[in-house]
Amino acid sequence: MNSSMATYPTIKYIEPLPGYRLFVIFDNGAIKVYSMKERLETPAFQALKDEALFYQAKVSSGGYGVIWSDEIDLSEYELWTNGVEVSSVDELAVKAGA
Repeated sequence: MNSSMATYPTIKYIEPLPGYRLFVIFDNGAIKVYSMKERLETPAFQALKDEALFYQAKVSSGGYGVIWSDEIDLSEYELWTNGVEVSSVDELAVKAGA
């Protein structure tokens, strides 16, 4: 195994939030909020504009991403690197733009 390869925390819990955001708890205890708004403008994610589908988000096997369907998923790397870290529920509303 290449020891120079970066590893990222896996996802333990995911909760879809209003405003096309994802509340994510990682296996290292970090809590982040990820906004899907920009992604929804790309063809691969446009189907998630349907809130009923968006709210079906679930953690993939092993915690290596979030999946909505066989065609739509997002990696733990994307959520980890572009999510906004929050340390409490109070910060959630402020930092996530609620």
